[in-house]
Amino acid sequence: MTAPNPANPFPLAEGERRCVFIRPTVTSELLDVGEYTYYDASEDPGTFEEDRMLYAFGAARLVIGRFCAIAAGSRFLLDADHMSSGPSAFPFSIFPGAWQDASLETFLANHPSKGDTVVGNDVWIGRDAMITPGVTIGDGAIIAAGAVVSRDVPPYTVAGGSPARVVKRRYSEQDAARLVEAAWWNWPIDAVTGHAATLMGGTVDEIVAIAEKVRAEMDESRASASA
Repeated sequence: MTAPNPANPFPLAEGERRCVFIRPTVTSELLDVGEYTYYDASEDPGTFEEDRMLYAFGAARLVIGRFCAIAAGSRFLLDADHMSSGPSAFPFSIFPGAWQDASLETFLANHPSKGDTVVGNDVWIGRDAMITPGVTIGDGAIIAAGAVVSRDVPPYTVAGGSPARVVKRRYSEQDAARLVEAAWWNWPIDAVTGHAATLMGGTVDEIVAIAEKVRAEMDESRASASA
């Protein structure tokens, strides 16, 4: 058995289109997604970009790592903020014509962009979660269903609520750092496939040991290729 083809947007059984690998569907320069990251499209009539990326009309990008699972109904807000530094927060500049002509320069000079939204690797985002602009969600984090994420979420923590806060650590800070360093999501896919059971049910020590072995094999392979 081989791993799913990351270039195929529909990796499940033929005709099953609920689970969609996002990367092969990307058309927007504002979206960067790693391989094997999928979303549940069962309730979406359009693409990930059409239904999950809201207000993607500025310069801010959505960057998502590898092997992330994004549940139905979750949304990502990009440049969603109105100007609120002046007397009116009404978005005159989005309306073509006289309003836009009169206000666009002011808007561009003062647009309150919070920057890119970044989701790490192996992140699970629960149903109907809302990710607000400019946050970073660390590797291995879990976002609870219905959460509104308005601040950064550390690696290997569980965040929930509105606004979301860390409600649980999956591992100690030390072990979380070891898992981030092991970075199993960057292993060759054959190594990921061969160790899938350990990735799901093993210990931190086991993952670290496998990572060291995989890195040694990769270094040896690179050395042989350059010899």
